[in-house]
Amino acid sequence: MAAAAAGPERPRPSALALLGPAPGAPCCPHGPALLFVKTSQGKEEGRRFYACSACRDRKDCNFFQWEDEKVSETRLAAREEYNRNHQPAFTHRQNVDRRRFCQECQQLLLPAEWEKHSDHQFLCDITTAQLKSPSQLLYPLENKKTNAQYLFADRSCQFLLNLLTDLGFRRVLSVGTPRLHEMIQSKASQEEEFNVRSLLLDIDFRYSQFYREDEFCHYNMFNHHFFGGEAALETCRKFLCEENGERVIMVTDPPFGGLVEALASSFKKLMAMWRETENEGHDNKEMPMFWIFPYFFESRILDFFPSFSMMDYQVDYVNHALYKHGKTGRRQSPVRIFTNLTPSMIVLPEEEGYRFCTVCQRYVSSGNHHCEICNSCTSKDGRRWKHCVLCKKCVKPSWFHCNNCNCCTLQKHSCEKTNVGCFVCGKAGHKRSACPSLSHARAACQPDKKKRQKTQERVKMGICKRLALKHAIFSKRKVKNKKKKT
Repeated sequence: MAAAAAGPERPRPSALALLGPAPGAPCCPHGPALLFVKTSQGKEEGRRFYACSACRDRKDCNFFQWEDEKVSETRLAAREEYNRNHQPAFTHRQNVDRRRFCQECQQLLLPAEWEKHSDHQFLCDITTAQLKSPSQLLYPLENKKTNAQYLFADRSCQFLLNLLTDLGFRRVLSVGTPRLHEMIQSKASQEEEFNVRSLLLDIDFRYSQFYREDEFCHYNMFNHHFFGGEAALETCRKFLCEENGERVIMVTDPPFGGLVEALASSFKKLMAMWRETENEGHDNKEMPMFWIFPYFFESRILDFFPSFSMMDYQVDYVNHALYKHGKTGRRQSPVRIFTNLTPSMIVLPEEEGYRFCTVCQRYVSSGNHHCEICNSCTSKDGRRWKHCVLCKKCVKPSWFHCNNCNCCTLQKHSCEKTNVGCFVCGKAGHKRSACPSLSHARAACQPDKKKRQKTQERVKMGICKRLALKHAIFSKRKVKNKKKKT
């Protein structure tokens, strides 16, 4: 997961809109690129381009290509060579056989390679217990925009595992949750009665050193790309098949800096894979899912998954300075669990202050009090919210109603009443995500090249006519001047 942003996105003069995966998209080292377009409020759509699906910072992956750009064979060959050179040095099967760990290279070593790493810091005699806890051996990747490997604290990890087993799930598709996968694998090897299995899908290929090919798939959750090809895809498909009544649930903890649209698209494809299994009764259902994300992304997630609801449980991380359990006020972890399961089924620990609201039929935090006017437990951040009669809703305790802005906001703010419409077309009444113009653009997915060519031809013809006219005028003046001199 990634560190949270300061708050919900605000309108900017221009922004990038994700059009999604496109058939035949070019590839970078992270798999097929995604199609984007630059938009400005109230203006026409800009030129489309492909960019890396996993990295939002060009410093991490500088792949860029215009959608209508013609790429030469030489450049394509160079790109393929570059992608090959930036793939992991060893295959999944080769990694399983390596057992001395180089801390600098983050690689398990074969005896023949020990001498090459003699000047590096490495750990000898790696125990079986250490091999079962790879997240404690590997350095977490903490690039907030690309990897952001903040790992579940034992408290949250144990809670999730207990909850999953209590709900009767026997297979867990762990998408970007290595610590949960690790705990399941470790417990399964120690306890004969423990019959829960897990498959880890993660972009960090280092985990292939510790897990078999049926336990780990190298996967990019932003473009639904399996780096292992059809074999890895089949591994995932087989895992999702519910044999002998073993129910499957997907648990995912994506980087918070990632695009919600891209993540939702991939998760829907995983759900579609689950529905395609031979079991009957999946046609009109969603695969059970826990999406772990900050509470202020609630509206964005509900746009793509209306059946989801947000739980009050605060998820904390072992290697993050801010997202720790036990903090108060605004310092509490903003990370929550979004799920399509019935809220009353999610039992939260009463010893941590959670209680059951009989009206809302779900567990809520101790500071989340039921509002009789809203008829709901309205707090999102763990603090007790207050009802504003003028706004007709509950707001944060630090907010006050501003008559100039006609809404509740922070006490110290600049009163700038803005009627911002749609970011794409500038019209009021709908958001950018629901803009008819953008929907039409996405459906088309291909620009009208004929129109563009005609426009370019007209422009060229206009330029030629103007140049011809200027030349004719200049020639006449020249002839007149010659006559005057003679």
